[in-house]
Amino acid sequence: MQGPMRRPKLVVSDVDGTLLDQRERVSPRMRRMIGEMVRKGTVFTLASGRPARWLFPVLDQINVRPVVVCANGAVIYDSALDRVVHAETLSPEVQRDIVGSLRAMDPELGFAAERVGRSAFDREGELFCVTENYDHAWATEEHTVIPWQQLVSLPAVKLLVRDHRRSSAALYDAIAPHIDPALAHATFSWEGGLVEISAPGVSKRSALQWVAESLGVGAEDVVVFGDMPNDLEMLGWAGTGVAMGNAHAEVKAAADTVTLSNDEDGVAEYLGQWFGENPTGGDHTSGRSAGSDGVARGR
Repeated sequence: MQGPMRRPKLVVSDVDGTLLDQRERVSPRMRRMIGEMVRKGTVFTLASGRPARWLFPVLDQINVRPVVVCANGAVIYDSALDRVVHAETLSPEVQRDIVGSLRAMDPELGFAAERVGRSAFDREGELFCVTENYDHAWATEEHTVIPWQQLVSLPAVKLLVRDHRRSSAALYDAIAPHIDPALAHATFSWEGGLVEISAPGVSKRSALQWVAESLGVGAEDVVVFGDMPNDLEMLGWAGTGVAMGNAHAEVKAAADTVTLSNDEDGVAEYLGQWFGENPTGGDHTSGRSAGSDGVARGR
């Protein structure tokens, strides 16, 4: 990776622990900067482990409606049209094998399945299904409790494994040997005992490549921001990968540079060289593929 000295054509931010502060707010400075990006022809978008429906509180703060990456890259979603553009799913057979193996290893593990429809809001209770012993990492009522055999009966964009007794890193180390990487990809984006499993080859990087190609933007003109292991692939792919000051140690080691923490407005601090009140970064002629509002559109 080599950071671009010129203004990027595409800026991508993780959400939790990166763009948002601990109160889940986007700073006024960052909101102004996104407006400046739009004015200058740079596309700003999000790449998150969240499902699409959980991104609207963020999108409402930044006042743009781009094509976003959801579910760690398993879903590409056009937030302006409320349309799922692309989805990669785990088959019921693979889910059944994984859950069966992990339950044999530890019967106390909880499981959840994130499914996808055509819209972010299709059948909310059916899009997120959990086993009875699943301990929710975040407060939510939009779920259905079902037996594990029924949980794995339909394709899912993400299978969640929950164990509040240990950290996510420890849980990952315990279950990774039971997951064939040819069949599924495991990662984590939160420290509190949650591992997220997707189809093989699925990551934020794979989805961002799709978005960038749809815009005619090369990796060298992309800047990405992240803080957790589920951001590693996209940090390695982009021309410039920026870790937050609060990032996981592995993420800091993999990034090109480290900015301030999310509570110190680290994303805005780094982007200020191009989009701040007194920009210092180089400029370039933009071969824009986005509309005049700076919104990325899927093909």
